[in-house]
Amino acid sequence: MEQKFDRENVFGRGELNSAYAQYFIGHSYLNPLGRVEEAGLSLFNVTFEPGCRNNWHIHHATRGGGQILICTAGSGWYQEENKSPVSLVPGTVIVIPANVKHWHGAKKDSWFSHIAIEVPGENTSNEWCEPVEEEAYAQP
Repeated sequence: MEQKFDRENVFGRGELNSAYAQYFIGHSYLNPLGRVEEAGLSLFNVTFEPGCRNNWHIHHATRGGGQILICTAGSGWYQEENKSPVSLVPGTVIVIPANVKHWHGAKKDSWFSHIAIEVPGENTSNEWCEPVEEEAYAQP
């Protein structure tokens, strides 16, 4: 399963995401794809091992901001607070407005990758919140 996924993951797994490991259950990997410093724009391919997901988090901004996810390989989940989870497969695009609490990650039986785009804005910051409970993760 892992070798097949690596062939499908056209943007590459990248390196173990040790800098943000405290905000993930399981292992994730980061592959930087590009950055436009003057625009405040960055793109990363994020890969999640089966069962891996990030904590609930919020991309704050007073204007603009948020995040865009472009799913590229495997299958995963995305969920906003107080909403049902959304199944993610290659080709799915999720636009996350600023100030919306959410999480995303792999399904329990699949590797998963998405390109994460931080949307430029004013007074942007990320707030990492609590881990996604096992019961909530297992519901979909």
